[in-house]
Amino acid sequence: MKRRLPPLNALRSFEAAARLGRMTTAADELSVTPGAISRQVQLLEQHVGQPLFAGSKNKPHLTPAGKTLLPALSAALDSIEAILQTVSDSALGTIDVACFSTFTVKWLIPRLFDFNARHPGIEVRLRTSSPQGNLERVRSDLVIDVEEDGVTSSEASEEMLATIGPKAGIDEADTLALFPEYLGPVIAPQLADRLALRTPADLSAHTMLQSKTRLNAWQMWANAQPCNLPVANGTVFEHYFFTLQAAAAGLGICVAPWHLVADDVQAGRLLAPLGFCKSGYRYVARRRPQRNQKLDLFFTWLQAQASQFPSPPVLSR
Repeated sequence: MKRRLPPLNALRSFEAAARLGRMTTAADELSVTPGAISRQVQLLEQHVGQPLFAGSKNKPHLTPAGKTLLPALSAALDSIEAILQTVSDSALGTIDVACFSTFTVKWLIPRLFDFNARHPGIEVRLRTSSPQGNLERVRSDLVIDVEEDGVTSSEASEEMLATIGPKAGIDEADTLALFPEYLGPVIAPQLADRLALRTPADLSAHTMLQSKTRLNAWQMWANAQPCNLPVANGTVFEHYFFTLQAAAAGLGICVAPWHLVADDVQAGRLLAPLGFCKSGYRYVARRRPQRNQKLDLFFTWLQAQASQFPSPPVLSR
């Protein structure tokens, strides 16, 4: 019997818009315009004979029919994607990698030129939304995440520090420990020349910058030492990347993970007068378990990059 199905693009557009909650976000995921998503959704609505979305364009919500359709459609598309990945085993093509945005900018992107030079036939597509350790949710081949004592974090912010249970269905062979996280205060050389910063107690007289996505960073550093922490009195920036840029510009002192500032410290753009200490967290990479040559190559390359990553200067006492 001939199947009476709407076009695949209409199904994909509705599923992405319904799952993500916005036409614009779905358009970004599918690399089309919001107008194209809207037209495809309308085409599907014509096929089923009733609306799937209600409300305004800025705040659409699913109708009862849309709520009924979404889970079954998502499961069907996931099954199609999974079986295609199972039968696909090529050293050429695209792999999708999800990780924290500042990690992407400060650690991964500066090293990707090496992978591109070694494997020009593989395109690495980066997703900078919070991965939350869930390969299916972020629809990626590999996720770089942060965990404490083997338990992965779940807070939906750039540096996720609340914990949830271990990832079901992910074998140890598909998980790669990259490096432990070290925290330490960093400061611009021009500001360091004017400040006497020799012990943690000296921080009380100076501007301590903060990031909204990790407001507990200073306290974590103080707990790791341990030491009494002065009340942070500096500007709270919306994003960790902005906080690091502010520190490099001499606007104050920032406490930062070593992997985000290692290149700047080694180049002399930032100084770490108090050294670094372990925060109790580590970074890991988790990949899809299916055999995949290009993912194997990236996983091996990532392991080599992590093993070559230099250790931080230790905490000064």
